[in-house]
Amino acid sequence: MKRDPDILCIGAVLWDIIGRSASHMRQGSDVPGRITRLPGGVAMNIAMTLARFGMHPALLTAIGRDPEGDELVRACADLGMDTTYIYRSDDLPTDRYMAVEGANGLIAAVADAHSLESAGAKILRALNDGTLGSADAPYSGPVALDGNLTLHLLEEIAASPAFAQADLRVAPASPGKAERLRPFLTHGRALLYVNLEEAGLLCQREFTTSEAAAAGLLKRGATRVLVTDGGGAACDGTADGLITQAPPAVLVTRVTGAGDTFMAAHIVAEAEGAPREEALQRALMAAARYVSGDTAL
Repeated sequence: MKRDPDILCIGAVLWDIIGRSASHMRQGSDVPGRITRLPGGVAMNIAMTLARFGMHPALLTAIGRDPEGDELVRACADLGMDTTYIYRSDDLPTDRYMAVEGANGLIAAVADAHSLESAGAKILRALNDGTLGSADAPYSGPVALDGNLTLHLLEEIAASPAFAQADLRVAPASPGKAERLRPFLTHGRALLYVNLEEAGLLCQREFTTSEAAAAGLLKRGATRVLVTDGGGAACDGTADGLITQAPPAVLVTRVTGAGDTFMAAHIVAEAEGAPREEALQRALMAAARYVSGDTAL
């Protein structure tokens, strides 16, 4: 019997090509290390963590009908994701992300999500044609949405009747795409997951703490925000108050995907009924385990 999805993950699903070195790096560095290729993308990283915690996420994304795409769809299914609703394009290649990480963190990254952007609203067909929902009978479950979509499509989603009852959890794909989330600042139903830099870009000012950033976003009209600051304290902000917690201190072995792991773990905690303090603590612990290289639950 086919199991209905617990949550929809909408956004980038692609191949992550990551070069990692134990050395400190700077521009022009040429050092030994390891290069891996793994399923990635914000929506994919969130879905992988959700699946590890026992949820059944469905992916709404665009993947090419090329060999890389076929391999990626198989990998998604093997990892416990529902691939039924993926838009498969005959003329768009499967997207890719490339990053270089050193002992001093992320050095540089390039995200090639052009196929996702070109597919546009086609990835949302199941939410409009009655398969998962429609404007008259909107989907009412949780949705994890990432900022790799175009600003135009994100604006459409923010105003769409098909999302009017959804529990929207929204994250930018990167600081460079943070401002795409402006339609959700005053949305009323969206929870924004951002880091300190992304919060500053949305508020057009700099913040030195997650607490100040959360307060700034709430002042700009956000209903609820979760602001992280790497190894610094994170803050859950609502009109009822700010909750700030420091993450566990760990040895950092990787950083790509840490924010997505934090978001997914927080979604799971709240789906299980955890109060705000506990949900934040569990999300910080999951992210700490991830960056330390320990993916055990």
